Amino acid sequence: MSDQDGKKPLGLSGGARSGQVKQSFARGRTKSVVVETKRKRVMVPKAGNAGTNATAPTVPTATDAEMDRRLKALQAAKAREADEAERRAREEQERAEERQRRRDEAEAKERAEREREEAIKQREEDEKRRKEEAAADAKRSAEAKAAPAAAAAPAPAKEGRPAPSGPRTEMPPRRKEEDRGDKRAKTAADDRRRSGKLTVNQALTGGEGGRQRSMAAMKRKQERQRQKAMGGSVEREKIVREVQLPEAIVVSELANRMAERVAAVVKSLMNAGIMATQNQVIDADTAELIIEEFGHKVVRVSDADVEDVIQTVDDKDEDLKSRPPVITIMGHVDHGKTSLLDAIRDAKVVAGEAGGITQHIGAYQVTTEGGTVLSFLDTPGHAAFTSMRARGAQVTDIVVLVVAADDSVMPQTIEAINHSKAAGVPMIVAINKMDRPAADAQRVRTELLQHEVVVEAMSGEVQDVEVSAHTGQGLDQLLEAIALQAEILELKANPKRAAQGAVIEAQLDVGRGPVATVLVQNGTLRKGDIFVVGEQWGKVRALVDDKGQRVDEAGPSVPVEVLGLNGTPEAGDVLNVVDTEGQAREIAEYREKAAKDKRAAAGAATTLDQLLAKAKDDQNVSELPILVKADVQGSAEAIIQAMEKIGNDEVRVRVLHSGVGAITESDIGLAEASGAPVIGFNVRANAPARNSANQKGVEIRYYSVIYDLVDDVKAAASGLLSAEIKETFIGYSQIKEVFKVSGVGKVAGCLITEGVARRSAGVRLLRDNVVIHEGTLKTLKRFKDEVKEVQSGQECGMAFENYDDIRPGDVIEIFEREEVERAL
Repeated sequence: MSDQDGKKPLGLSGGARSGQVKQSFARGRTKSVVVETKRKRVMVPKAGNAGTNATAPTVPTATDAEMDRRLKALQAAKAREADEAERRAREEQERAEERQRRRDEAEAKERAEREREEAIKQREEDEKRRKEEAAADAKRSAEAKAAPAAAAAPAPAKEGRPAPSGPRTEMPPRRKEEDRGDKRAKTAADDRRRSGKLTVNQALTGGEGGRQRSMAAMKRKQERQRQKAMGGSVEREKIVREVQLPEAIVVSELANRMAERVAAVVKSLMNAGIMATQNQVIDADTAELIIEEFGHKVVRVSDADVEDVIQTVDDKDEDLKSRPPVITIMGHVDHGKTSLLDAIRDAKVVAGEAGGITQHIGAYQVTTEGGTVLSFLDTPGHAAFTSMRARGAQVTDIVVLVVAADDSVMPQTIEAINHSKAAGVPMIVAINKMDRPAADAQRVRTELLQHEVVVEAMSGEVQDVEVSAHTGQGLDQLLEAIALQAEILELKANPKRAAQGAVIEAQLDVGRGPVATVLVQNGTLRKGDIFVVGEQWGKVRALVDDKGQRVDEAGPSVPVEVLGLNGTPEAGDVLNVVDTEGQAREIAEYREKAAKDKRAAAGAATTLDQLLAKAKDDQNVSELPILVKADVQGSAEAIIQAMEKIGNDEVRVRVLHSGVGAITESDIGLAEASGAPVIGFNVRANAPARNSANQKGVEIRYYSVIYDLVDDVKAAASGLLSAEIKETFIGYSQIKEVFKVSGVGKVAGCLITEGVARRSAGVRLLRDNVVIHEGTLKTLKRFKDEVKEVQSGQECGMAFENYDDIRPGDVIEIFEREEVERAL
């Protein structure tokens, strides 16, 4: 059954449909199965005949794919509608914001216009009031001039109106206007006076008009008004100053010394044709012209005159007070200096030292049982710390020379004796380690005689005490000897003057910045004092004693850590307290410039011969460059001195840079550029420096004991030495005949007359006992075979590398070379 178009009638086309389904089984087997699917008929009424379902034909349902497409289309439409609604809401919000912004702008514009109109209106009212006041003043002056004439000739009364008889009680209108004008003027003056005053509320809230005038500006305005009221401006009297002028000065500093405005000084320079800013430096001649132009007097000073502010005060006898003695513990390494001081202090300092040796100068104060206060300095005994021991002897009053009873006098013991004698400091000998079985105090006394140290037991004047840091033997006698020696010295200082002291040690602390251990020698150092120390300056931010506690002041012979420096000073620098920061800065800058010039002059070759000699030396000498960073200044100094002693005429160690504090990224950059390793002594590299070192391949070596550092650097420098060539004679041969061999050249037929000939050996060709060639063998043959060696008495064939001038009768000397490693 089909209709006219050849299609099946609606509702009858949904029969069974066939299809295939693939089934899977075990072991990868599959099978295709034919299946049939039937459509479900749905009865749908025809359009316009909704009430009758019996005659309505059925419509086939949509497939699953078609339903999915319809569902997706519906979801997409909903999403588009949601996006469209969101876009419309966003546009509506933007339009609302734009309307609000325009409305705010219009209101602000209208408000500004209104304020401008009010200001103009106020200005017009003020102008009108001033004109009225001026007219009233003119009128009053005219009436004052006409009053005498009116009094002399009174005007007759008008006809029909009686003349006034008696005083009038009512004030004339003109007088009322004058009184009103006076009141307005008075009110305006009061307002102006009040407007010049700054109330607490205005100062706290900042006023309504944004930036307010300063109090100084207010006072200047009041002064001008007062001078104007008194009848004109009065010029202030010019103060003529004496301006100290160095060889070069910054423009801002020049203005400060003249007490003139910087802008005025810059303007004066521009008028003179010099375009200079306030931070530029001008020479003394130019500055002198400017000073004279401003009417001041010039006092020429040299750069060295800046140090004149550090005054040498002659102390009066009544100002001098007794001070504790400063005792320095000196001696050879491992003789028990720190252990002895520990026993006195009842502390454990030695446990904190790397390798059990002291590598810093420690400063401590000890109070004995009798109440005597003693200041101790503990110096290192290692050979590298010579300068630290010398520095300790210079700032001390008494030297305690520690000598081990079982080890006796050693090299650093002799050096400590020499330092003590050079400083002119009295000495006390402490014979330590008396608890050891091998202790021999008499041997120590006898050996000290060789170095002109005669103890009391040997009829001398030097006190000697037998002690044991381990058992505590003799410690009381040692303290008594120190107290006796201090009493003889009668040590006094003036605590009321400006402080002066010596830097025992300096370091760069990560949390506290540059820190200097200072032994105050004179005066009293207080918190807040401004000081200069070497090439650095600063203001005392905090003082820390040897127990780690903060103190407010430190008197003579008191060791303290000083915080507040702008840089790390050198150990041994002198600290002086000055009055102002400007003085401290000037002195530090002058010293820094002088030190830089001195270093430049020392390193500069002045003549052509010196330049040529230096270049020649540099060609012959191999250098091992290194960078050194240490925890304290004294250790860095000791390492540099130890490095200078390593080397000979062929090899030397060059310290490119040394400093105090952690290894930084800039140190790694310098090491990479120069191909040097970085040596850290009791410091570590920070994270950026470590990353940079890994990327650039820079080696960082860490050390905590100076022995290990010196040994490693010495071994590295030894590697730069050229190996020594050692020759060993092994034989002689004589050329009997010379043959020409194609592809080889001339071959000598030889007889081994002495020793042995080896193919790898070196040879010298002798003709009439004169060496005419030195080289190596190219070939060594016996008959037709290549051999490794030929014994004495046998014949062989020899050919030389790159040499053919051989003759019968020549002698060949055969030898072997051996390279021998050298060490410093």
